[in-house]
Amino acid sequence: MNRILRLLVLLSFVFADQTMAQDSASHTIDWGFSGAKLNGDQYVIRLQGKIASGWKYFSIAMPDSLPNSRVLLDSASSLKIAAIEEKGNMQSAKEPLFDNAPIKYFEKEIDLLVTLQGRIAKPVKGVIQFMAIKGDSVAGPEAVPFVVSFDPSGNLLVKSLTLQVSTEAAQQLKRSSIDLHHPINPCGGTGVEGHSKSLWNIFLLGFLGGLIALLTPCVFPMIPLTVSFFTKQSKERKRGIGNASLYGFFILLIYTLLSLPFYFLDSLNPEILNNISTNVWLNIFFFVVFIVFALSFFGLFEITVPGSLANAVDTKAGAGSWVGIFFMALTLALVSFSCTGPILGSLLAGSLSTNGGAVQLTCGMVGFGLALALPFALFALFPGWLHSLPKSGGWLNTVKVVLGFLEIALAVKFLSNADLVEHWGILKREVFLGIWILTGIFLVLYLFGKIRFSHDPPPARLGIGRIVVAIFFLAFTAYLVPGLFKTKYANRSLVSGFPPPLSYSLYGDELIKLCGLEANVRNDYQAALQLAKLQHKPVMIDFTGWACVNCRKMEENVWTSPIIKELISKHFVLVSLYVDDRKLLPDDRQFIFQTRDGYKKEIKTIGDQFATLQSENFINASQPLYVLLSPDEKLLSFPVGYTPDVKEYAAWLRCGLDAYEKTKN
Repeated sequence: MNRILRLLVLLSFVFADQTMAQDSASHTIDWGFSGAKLNGDQYVIRLQGKIASGWKYFSIAMPDSLPNSRVLLDSASSLKIAAIEEKGNMQSAKEPLFDNAPIKYFEKEIDLLVTLQGRIAKPVKGVIQFMAIKGDSVAGPEAVPFVVSFDPSGNLLVKSLTLQVSTEAAQQLKRSSIDLHHPINPCGGTGVEGHSKSLWNIFLLGFLGGLIALLTPCVFPMIPLTVSFFTKQSKERKRGIGNASLYGFFILLIYTLLSLPFYFLDSLNPEILNNISTNVWLNIFFFVVFIVFALSFFGLFEITVPGSLANAVDTKAGAGSWVGIFFMALTLALVSFSCTGPILGSLLAGSLSTNGGAVQLTCGMVGFGLALALPFALFALFPGWLHSLPKSGGWLNTVKVVLGFLEIALAVKFLSNADLVEHWGILKREVFLGIWILTGIFLVLYLFGKIRFSHDPPPARLGIGRIVVAIFFLAFTAYLVPGLFKTKYANRSLVSGFPPPLSYSLYGDELIKLCGLEANVRNDYQAALQLAKLQHKPVMIDFTGWACVNCRKMEENVWTSPIIKELISKHFVLVSLYVDDRKLLPDDRQFIFQTRDGYKKEIKTIGDQFATLQSENFINASQPLYVLLSPDEKLLSFPVGYTPDVKEYAAWLRCGLDAYEKTKN
């Protein structure tokens, strides 16, 4: 868990550093680029810099031992630099900051005429690497990349690869005609209503995770030992109950505090948690971690916190009053990590992969901590209940192994997230379900005693409970089987959100035509508007994500309802905009966008583009988000988020259609 936290914080600093670097370069020198072919294999490119007031740009004539500027080409390119000519008002002076060494510099502007020799078979990348000084402040070395190529007409092109602020491009994202506060019909909502339900669900999932953790060998035996300790150590029963209750409260507090660092991440940028949760390398990291957790549950090795840390905390537990009780709770959290860690990791990763981010994580941690804490308080209040607890034994080991199989299933989900956002095509829907089915088969064989691990106790007669659990997983595995085939039953609604979407299938778009609702347009907002004008229909924007669980639930459980499917397919132009699509935009469509909060954001991918379109116009960074617009971008109703109730969703769609009819009058 600590390593995961450190990784997430590191990622936030990386995002921040990129923005700071961009700001630094933009405040020092603005560069312009042009070029022409001379004769034969010779070309000249002009790099024209406008230097910010007060800054001194160091000349290329400066030696390597002192601050300098350079123009460099990719070492693998077919071009070589034949000559560089500096134009402008070069000055020379001694610089106290560098021990009065003589420096050569330019102010206000600088022109670099670079003569290139060779053939341009493909675009050639280069970089202006410069340093500048203003008083005691030194900028650089700053790197400004550019590329030299030919346009279709054969003209030489020199373009900057540094993203610039583009007013024209920004207008494509901040749509002035959309008035969020004054829709034509005031129905629907911004998705906040659904958010509270989602928080409640996350709390219940966390509570369920805590109950599962109670049944692990690391925690379960601690309940009677700890409660007996408090009731026997206290002279008065009332005091014993109070101490045990305080112990439970501290358990709840410790797990709740684990979510606090994520509020600082969320405050940097409203989309940062979504960016982190869909980060390819982080999802692969979670995949590896969950596989390691599974192997640990299978008994191959044990994951523990460092013994020195556990011992140091344990010594503090002997302190008097509430301080000692706190450290006893902390000791439990540390020594039980080998069992609770995988469950907490699932909760952490799941919260970051859904909407709400840090708030949801807190709700999940509160539920988890509460489930762990309640038994200590309740058994202290009713000590007679201790006699009704089952004795520790082989059943605890069975719980661990079952959790190991479940960890493998979760691990595949995170690998699938990485595959989806990068479109690798490794884990298509049928492959994903096939792995889950195999995992289920091995789990059932284990529960029926056909597979054993080295640390399993000697075989015994199967109990009723184990048989019931085995039958449950057998039925669940059988339920998944139709998902492997191209039939109308391929949509497995009970697990919607976990496998890839119907559109990400070995059968291509044929599966979504059989089972789901196909978008008229995908990832092209302007094309959707044009189509809506031609067909005289309103636009339904589906802000979604490849790794969005609730989006899949809506698509596979709500959109497949005959009422909803008919309403959307007949009366709307549906456009699905994927906010986590990592496909790069063409170079000429990448730019820097300044948000309404003044934050400078790089628009480099399809996902960047549509996440910004959503957050800027609808002040919402959660998915799914559904918006109804007229072809001229008049807001027909308030947007809605996750709405699993078919009747409620249908009423919202009809309200939008009624609003569209009003625009015709």
